Amino acid sequence: MNDWRSYDLTAETYERVHAPRFAEPARDLAALAGVTADARVLDVGTGTGVAAGVAAGLGASAVGVDQSTAMLEVARASHPGIPFLTAQAIDLPFANGSFDAVLGTFVLAHFVNVQTALFELLRVTRPGGVIAFTTWTDGRDAFTDTWRELVSTVVPNDMLEPTLAKAIPNHDRFTRRAAIEETLIDAGLRHVRTEPREYEWHYTRDEYLDGLTVWATGRFVREMLGEAAWTAFLERARATFAERFPDPLHDTRDVMLAIGTKE
Repeated sequence: MNDWRSYDLTAETYERVHAPRFAEPARDLAALAGVTADARVLDVGTGTGVAAGVAAGLGASAVGVDQSTAMLEVARASHPGIPFLTAQAIDLPFANGSFDAVLGTFVLAHFVNVQTALFELLRVTRPGGVIAFTTWTDGRDAFTDTWRELVSTVVPNDMLEPTLAKAIPNHDRFTRRAAIEETLIDAGLRHVRTEPREYEWHYTRDEYLDGLTVWATGRFVREMLGEAAWTAFLERARATFAERFPDPLHDTRDVMLAIGTKE
């Protein structure tokens, strides 16, 4: 079986559904980090290269790293000219002080060893450079409640919850502003500040459900069910969403932007 924790099977869906929307918080993060022309920027956990593409569009010299080879293949196709490397945040193939800014969009919660990852990011950031993240800070809504209701009919919650906690070990922790700030300060960053933002994105019902298949819950359920049962489950999910929600869907998400400076 494929490792459900990997984004490899969902890279193209991520690029189609999420990348165009996530470009908005990526632009805000780049602005907060002061990314300008000639800056050297690392996009850690780049996925399909959203933040790297934003930085390059500002004239910066950008590079992206990720563990998923399929996501990187899509990134290279979507952003030709930007180097994308397979690497983990805890072991980066760059010299000390290589970057003026490190950007991480929705990746902080995925770090298993948060302080180790931050130490490595600090290593490759020049003195006076910045490290900046976006994190989700919202809770559940009618859309996600419906999805979880459907999921609970095929995977018991007592199996799902601990599995997801291992896949995204710091999800709940980094929904809290104080926890984000404390973590960055403990890592040695200075002048740490956070800014809450709200984004509203519109999806067709099918697009929204396709987007849910990208995230950890969808990937895990897919592997548990197998392809035939997964296809049937998605058909039932589409029918349920059609009964409950008008098309298109209006989804409001709360995001925290966080930044600190390396002394």
